[in-house]
Order: sequence, then structure tokens, then C-alpha cells
Amino acid sequence: MRRLFGSVRARATLGATLVVAVALVAAGAAVLLSLRSNLIGEAGTQAERSARAVASELAAGTPYDKLSGLDGDDGPVQVLDERKRLVAASEDLERISGTDSGRVKPQPAARPPGDDDDPEDAGEALEPGEISGESVFSNGSATIDGEAQDYRFAAVEVETHDRGHLKVYAGSPLAAEHGAVRTALTVMLIGFPLLLGVVAAVTWLVTRRALRPVEGIRREMAAITQSEDLARRVPEPDTHDEIARLASTTNETLAALETSVERQRRFVADASHELRSPIASLRTQLEVAAAHPELLDLDGAVEDTVRLQRLAADLLLLARLDAGERPSDAKVDLAGLAREEAEGRAGVTVDAEPVEVAGSRGQLGRVLANLLDNAQRHARSAVTVDVRREGDRAVVGVADDGDGVPDGDRERIFERFVRLDAARSRDDGGAGLGLAIARDVAVRHGGTLTAGRGPAGGALFELRLPLA
Repeated sequence: MRRLFGSVRARATLGATLVVAVALVAAGAAVLLSLRSNLIGEAGTQAERSARAVASELAAGTPYDKLSGLDGDDGPVQVLDERKRLVAASEDLERISGTDSGRVKPQPAARPPGDDDDPEDAGEALEPGEISGESVFSNGSATIDGEAQDYRFAAVEVETHDRGHLKVYAGSPLAAEHGAVRTALTVMLIGFPLLLGVVAAVTWLVTRRALRPVEGIRREMAAITQSEDLARRVPEPDTHDEIARLASTTNETLAALETSVERQRRFVADASHELRSPIASLRTQLEVAAAHPELLDLDGAVEDTVRLQRLAADLLLLARLDAGERPSDAKVDLAGLAREEAEGRAGVTVDAEPVEVAGSRGQLGRVLANLLDNAQRHARSAVTVDVRREGDRAVVGVADDGDGVPDGDRERIFERFVRLDAARSRDDGGAGLGLAIARDVAVRHGGTLTAGRGPAGGALFELRLPLA
């Protein structure tokens, strides 16, 4: 059963069919009850009309054998006296139920009530010749001339001048009601399953057509997974519904994944290239030293080793950032951190006001160190650090008096392993990771890092972070 209704199409079809079935059953029951009630009401009205016609004749003094309603054409009629004895009945009446008397033949005329023969409850008090305004209805059956039917009976009381208090029962057949209800029920039993079949078929086809783009997306995603070609995209339908938005979001995800994978490949290639140079240089120096110890360049070997160590540390930090490492929520005093990082650096001046931000002290210290290293590398003589508050942001500006950064390169320098021409030598530039790491850390802390022109004409790097 779970496998049978495992698809969305099957569940949607089943759900729609069940909802329509419940609605049809409820509507059919309401229709049948309303139809039955209306037809019974009409039968009761007809029975009341016949009973009042007979009561009017009795009030006018018409003898029992002259009553026009006793011919049995309109239905069974009974006339009971105040002791509920049958005094008149329809011709050919053979059996009756649902009235106060089951007799079909009139009884002898009743004696006037005496002291020892009190009448039974005669109903409401009426004046001679008056007919009761209220009618009492009941259901029963009667057999007339060998034909048995169900009837709706109406009872009307009348006060006569010479025969006392009488009650007239007249019945109207319920055959029309039974026939109409049976016909309606038969139509429903035949039509409802057909209608449910149509609903199920239409729902199945409509759901299939609606989910066809989803199947196309699934097939294309399976092909992309199998081929590992992230440049492919799933088809986007021309509609503006949820499926179209799903396809659009899927393509955006594929594009982001393709960019991430390409960035990772480029990162690995650039990292391999950057590691190859110092390793090759260090190996060459060691091989020369092994053959000619007197030619050992110890300072160069140490420098290459330090460069390898810094590069490995940068790569490790980038790997942690790419893995989604979240900074801590500790409060960091940027002014104190800036003074610590500037301490011992020649030509660096700090102008700072106390400003606190939330984040990792180690990562923010790495940002300031990278900015100061970059500024000192390109400055002619002076580097200034400015820490201030602007609205709900803390701003750290690092400016130098060098040549500055060209406008076209102010965003490119934050890419990984990107070094401008003036910084490509081993002595002048690093691996091109410092500014990339600084921006990644700033973004992880909810801030920004931008490059511009400083007051002295050199480069100005501004770090903006939300206040703690």
C-alpha cells in the first residue's frame, strides 16, 4: 500500500477523490433528507386538507353515510368519537395503523355519557360546529381494496351539534415520496461512482502534467550528478509558479556550487604554485650545502622556511574560514588591539578612541596585522592607523603615503593569490593571501573591508564592524 501511494501524483489523486467523495455523500444525504421532508410535508398538507373537508361536513350535520370523503379515492378516512370508538370509515378499508384505532368497521352508536361512563380526553374545548385549528400528524399504513401503502395521517378535531366531539383521521399516500427518494438514491448510487472516477482521472492527468517539469528537473539533476558537469542547468518552465521558482533556485544553487568548486580548484592550483617556489629554493640551497658546505646560505634557508610557515598558516586559516568557522562573541577593544599590533613597527602612528566589537580577538588581530604589513610594504615613510566610531559601526582606517592602489584593482587585490606587479617579487610581496584573509574575516564578523585613497595620496583600507 505504501508503494502504491508513494508518489505525489497518487496521493494527490487519492486525496482529491476522498474529499469529493465526502462532499458528495454529505450533499446527497442533505438532498435526500430535504426531498423526503418536502414530500412528507406535501403529503401531510394533502391529508390535512382531506381531514378538514370531512370535518366541515360533520360540523354541518352531514350523516356518516353521506360523507364524501369515505369513498377511499383520496386515501383512508376514520372518524372517532370522544371515546375513540370508530363511528365512520372509508369504504373497502381492510387494515390500518398509525391512528388511535385499528378498527376498519364502524361500531354501534355511542350512548350519551352518563355518570358511570365518563368520556375520555376530548381534546381542546370547542364550540358546537367549530373545527380545531391545530392538526396532529403521524405516519402509518393502510390496506384498501387489497392494496397496502404507507400513509401520512392528519388528525383534526370537530365539535358537532348532535354527535358530540369527533376526531377525523385522513391519510395521504407516501408512494410518491418513497418513489422519488428511491429514484434519487438510485441516481446517486450510479452517478457518484462515475463522478468520482472522472475526478480521479482528471486529478491524475492534471497532477501528472503539473509535475512533468519536476521530473525533467530530477532527470537533469541525475545527469549532472553522473557526469559531474556543474556547467549544465536544469530546464526552467515558462510558468511563474512554484515549480518555475524551484528550477530557478536549483540553477542558482548549481551556479554557486560551480563557482565554489572552481574557486576551490583555483585555490589548490595557486597554493601548489606558491608552495613550489620556496620548497624548490630551500631544496636547492640544501643540496648545494650538502655538496659545498661553505656555500650554505643560512639566512636564505631560514627566510624560505619562515615563508613556508606563514603560507601554511594562511592556508590553514583560509580552510577554516571556507569550512564556515564562526567567530566567537567575545568583546574586543579595537583601540587596544590596534596599539598592540602597531607596537614595534617603525613609522606607524595610532590615533584611536575606545571602541568595542564582538568577535574573535585572534582573527581581528590577524586582520590588523595583514593591513599593517601591506601598508608598510608600500609606504614611503609613514603609516597611520585611525580607530573611531561612526553611528553603529566601528571604523579602523589604515593609510600609507605610498603610490596607492589603482581604481581598477581596488577589488581585485582582495582575491586570493592576487599580487599587483609592484609586489610580485619575493622580497616585496607575499603570497597574495593577506588581504583576502582580511576581507574574509571582516565578512565573517558582519563587516566590510574596502580600499580607497588616503589623505597622503597612498592607499587607505577601511575596516567597518558592528559595535558590540
